[in-house]
Amino acid sequence: MCALNAVRSPMAEGIARHYFGRSLYVESAGVRPDVIDPFTVAVMEEIGIDLAGHTPRSLEELEDTGFDLIVTLSPEAHHRAMELTRTMAVEVEYWPTFDPTATQGSRDQRLDAYRSVRDGLKQRIMERFSPSA
Repeated sequence: MCALNAVRSPMAEGIARHYFGRSLYVESAGVRPDVIDPFTVAVMEEIGIDLAGHTPRSLEELEDTGFDLIVTLSPEAHHRAMELTRTMAVEVEYWPTFDPTATQGSRDQRLDAYRSVRDGLKQRIMERFSPSA
């Protein structure tokens, strides 16, 4: 879960589904859903994960909210998830993740920022959800 479900959480969902789709149920959401970021689609395509059809959504729009764990990637999402723990028995983990949309510079510099977020999320997901973890 992140702020807009347009960059960080779709990346995390795509990575988790790619590597653990048969063993984990994964959905992403945002506090205030927006449109999928084209740089997100581009950097995920580089590693063979297609997010072009991703439709950003809020937690309330998910069909199944029976989660065991919510991983939050932004302060706003973490605050919202903590509110849910009042009414749902769900574990929340906060993985502070840089928002690459704040990066200024050339197209290549901006893409590098998105790649850094993608690679960091992949590392965290692999460490957290690999069977040997």
